[in-house]
Amino acid sequence: QVQLVESGGGSMQPGGSLRLSCAASSIFNLYSMGWYRQAPGKQRELVATVTSGESTNYADFVKGRFTISRDNAKNTVYLHMNNLRPEDVGVYYCNLITIRYVTNEYWGQGTQVTVSS
Repeated sequence: QVQLVESGGGSMQPGGSLRLSCAASSIFNLYSMGWYRQAPGKQRELVATVTSGESTNYADFVKGRFTISRDNAKNTVYLHMNNLRPEDVGVYYCNLITIRYVTNEYWGQGTQVTVSS
């Protein structure tokens, strides 16, 4: 069973920056890693993903502000968040998808991001 451990959440003023990290206990047959978020009273939504081939995908509301990156040696994915806005508030979840004959999906426990002045 793969475990994902997130870190880096916290509180920041609008316009500030945070970096989220997600370390996987192991990765085999990686398809993608990514970040989703869930704001209070809303459904979980995709923020950004990166595939095993390093292709990235971003939600429109973070394009130009957030960057996803991966450190293969550390089994870690990062989300660099710049120019944070109040609407970026939420719990950010790490996601891992592996594919080998079957698809397996794993989630982290979530890390809170708060943006307020």
